Amino acid sequence: MKKNIALEITIPNQTRYLGMIGKIGESMVKEFDETACDRETLANQLNVVLTESIVNAIKHANATDPNKEVHVQINIHDRELSIRVYDSGCGFDLSSIPCPCFESDRLNEKGRGLFIIRSMMDTVEYRRINGGNVLEMKKCI
Repeated sequence: MKKNIALEITIPNQTRYLGMIGKIGESMVKEFDETACDRETLANQLNVVLTESIVNAIKHANATDPNKEVHVQINIHDRELSIRVYDSGCGFDLSSIPCPCFESDRLNEKGRGLFIIRSMMDTVEYRRINGGNVLEMKKCI
């Protein structure tokens, strides 16, 4: 029985790798033997969370700089899924990003990715670490 799975990936700062990383995340969840939730749903959620968080790192934190990289860690341990996305940007205050406005005629897209991530994960934290930043997301499974 697989109880622990860990994966570290470093990708160039380019969105063309998003599909590949999403599929890797999906495959990890599908291989996990012990989960109380629907594996297919969890796999799809992991794909979305990985895609949204990596897009944010590439476009906002790393300012689409082709010389930078994004580091990703995915861990499944003791019924907890943990994802860490590392960037080398200036950082930001996670609490300062408002929920996107869904009620007006014009959809405010700022904060949409973080809104999606927060809705799918149990905890979301962003902090400075080793001269860069890490977005850490956790979900009980």
